[in-house]
Amino acid sequence: MSSDQPGGQQLKPITPARLAQELVKLSATRRAEGFDAAAYDQRFARVIQELRERRIDGGRAEVHAALLPLVEQGTITRGEFDRVTKQLGMA
Repeated sequence: MSSDQPGGQQLKPITPARLAQELVKLSATRRAEGFDAAAYDQRFARVIQELRERRIDGGRAEVHAALLPLVEQGTITRGEFDRVTKQLGMA
């Protein structure tokens, strides 16, 4: 899997804040539209794949600092936090 675009340009890495935004958007959409488990898993997997292709511009501490307040506020679930950090190798 290559992170190169046509023409040889690499995609800009995603900031931890942008990761948080994407996770908030996915979580809010799940709640509003009531995805079934399969549809939610598919969308979640697509977000993770895009993040892996672009890379995260920050380490575990920065990602946790961006996401933990969202868990504490109830914006995202602990399960979503655990899943994204595990799948990105930051658990």
